[in-house]
Amino acid sequence: MSVKEAFTTALARLGPFGAEPRLAVAASGGADSTALALLAHEFCAARGGQVLALIVDHGLRPESGAEAALTAQRLAARGIASQVLILSGLPRGARLQQAARIARYEALARAAFAAGYLHLLLGHHAADQEETVAMRARRGPGGAEGISAWSARNQVLLLRPLLGVRPGALRDYLRVQGMDWVEDPSNQAEKFERVRIRQAGQGHPPSGAAERAAREVEGAAFLARHAQIRPEGFAVLDAGSAPPSALGALIRSLGGGIYPPRQDRLAVLAAQLRPATLGGVRIAPAGRLGPGWLLAREPAACAPPVPATQGARWDGRFTLLAEPGPGHSFGALGVDAEKFRRYNELPAAVLRSMPALRDLAGNIQFPIPVKFSPQVPVTAHPFIA
Repeated sequence: MSVKEAFTTALARLGPFGAEPRLAVAASGGADSTALALLAHEFCAARGGQVLALIVDHGLRPESGAEAALTAQRLAARGIASQVLILSGLPRGARLQQAARIARYEALARAAFAAGYLHLLLGHHAADQEETVAMRARRGPGGAEGISAWSARNQVLLLRPLLGVRPGALRDYLRVQGMDWVEDPSNQAEKFERVRIRQAGQGHPPSGAAERAAREVEGAAFLARHAQIRPEGFAVLDAGSAPPSALGALIRSLGGGIYPPRQDRLAVLAAQLRPATLGGVRIAPAGRLGPGWLLAREPAACAPPVPATQGARWDGRFTLLAEPGPGHSFGALGVDAEKFRRYNELPAAVLRSMPALRDLAGNIQFPIPVKFSPQVPVTAHPFIA
């Protein structure tokens, strides 16, 4: 099967996209994402649709800005519109790669949605899949699963139609197309675990796809029967145990996390629910909220306040719907929950992790018009890698 056929087949499984598809593409300028941009452009053009390439400049190397501009020029020569997104303030050191990944996905999702694109294509390929399996296998039982072909970020669906394509085939495709690409030297930096696995040839094909799909269906059905998810950002689970996929989805949604909690700890807790804190979520008896267990954001793990502007997101969970006055901040109610302890008869743990507005004088507005919109909406998919 050719690269184009593999892409079209995979994309058909991830659709539908309407009569005139509009697809955003994360285009780093590397071979994989450049091939993806060309494939998506051909797919959409044949159907009267449109592609927008989003190019992220992390600013981590002196030449990154020029590379982003060159990528935009190369795509424009093929009739592909693009935007360059500039990131700043990334921490140096051991946390750099993870922080850059989180910031990149945030920027890509925001830009795609702002431009009216609800589907964002990512260039992960078969070798990425194998390396991810190897990395997750090191983290304990239950971790050796691959990247999902789709996931959700904010209000955008992330699609990965190249997971079945080898990187060499993508480069061959670009050579036939007469298209150049950028080589990122960080892809050879041995300080990164993925690079070490790649160079050692330790990647493994994902296995158990059918079993994983069955677990996802089981988790979704369990949540529909047993979970009450509240717009205040908490949930009540009327069961003494849960499928790990279902519990993991709840924890990621309520905790605002992008990545799942450790598989070994999740499996133990799912087998028998008990008071615990995992993934930034506190699990406790539901008490007056009903039988079962309360799952609420751990107040101490909440993100710091952010500047309050309409559409601002805080803690990976809440979007501000109002347009506050200048100088306001958007963050956790925190210790001021004591002043509102009778609000909806909610437990103090829930109140402390709910969002509020504060002005420069420290005056509090609560409740405020917000939308609970977690990074991983459990209503969309029970377990997203």
